[in-house]
Amino acid sequence: MDAVYESSSVLESKEDDPMIVDDLNSTVLDLTSFQLHDLDSIELPSSLMELDLTANRLSSLDSRIGELSNLKKLSLRQNLINDAAVESLSRWNALSGLEELILRDNQMTKIPDASIFKRLLVFDVSFNEITSLHGLSKVSDSLTELYVSKNEVVKMEELDHFHQLQILELGSNRLRVMENLRNLVNLQELWLGRNRIKAVNLCGLRCLQKISLQSNRLTSMTGFEGCIALEELYLSHNGISKIEGISTLVNLRILDVSSNKLTSVSGTEKLTRLEDLWLNDNQIESLESISEDVAGSREKLTTIYLENNPCAKTPNYFARLKQIFPNIQQIDSEIFTKNF
Repeated sequence: MDAVYESSSVLESKEDDPMIVDDLNSTVLDLTSFQLHDLDSIELPSSLMELDLTANRLSSLDSRIGELSNLKKLSLRQNLINDAAVESLSRWNALSGLEELILRDNQMTKIPDASIFKRLLVFDVSFNEITSLHGLSKVSDSLTELYVSKNEVVKMEELDHFHQLQILELGSNRLRVMENLRNLVNLQELWLGRNRIKAVNLCGLRCLQKISLQSNRLTSMTGFEGCIALEELYLSHNGISKIEGISTLVNLRILDVSSNKLTSVSGTEKLTRLEDLWLNDNQIESLESISEDVAGSREKLTTIYLENNPCAKTPNYFARLKQIFPNIQQIDSEIFTKNF
């Protein structure tokens, strides 16, 4: 397997000698899936701007990385990095210009000290064993993307200073309350699926375009009213029995309320831009009521899921939906052309 350099330089490898780089001006080094236990056999050109060490067996960080003053992107995804191993990052002042730090899928139990990275844009510590967001207050307010999914976090905190944040991923944690979001005025995507949240509290985030609260403990849809830029709303696998609080979401294109307790889709009448509507695994009885309730998006809708509802047993089910929605392209798992 050859290391991948931006310049496509040839590497000579000997059993006891380091890999020799023909072009010492290379800016990108991709060592993904080399199964390396260390970097002793790898030369690290000082010109490197991107270093990808994804899917190796690293349990410590090579001190030479700390000398790569041109480095902008560092990925240590899917290694064996623990809290002690990552401590050296906080002392590598030469890396202060780093913009992207990926520590996803390792063995950390806390947020590492990233205070030296003054220009950090992307910070990913997902798929670890982190129990608290303590430490985020030291992360630069330049951050635009933060990923802390699949951990053991119980509280949303130390987020107040992220005024530039555009994407926040906290799915698959142990969160019970949506809080401390008020200052995230530029947030565009919020992913909170697979938590234990019972109520929506978004503080009217007016730039929010996508939100997922799938697989939580919601029984009400209220709380989205001020999110007028919202385009995609994912609420499947909750306990919602009524569509409400979304009449102001006039830009909504995708609505997923599958696997809830809905008996109708009343409340969607003012949504005129819906393209995808996921209603499967509910208790909706009548196709006629759907025709009335989704009248505002009748021409726009291209995908609808209704399987595992009583109405899906209606005679001529597909033909009837085709009559209701003239531009439909997919009904449940069936995809067809306009002349269906």
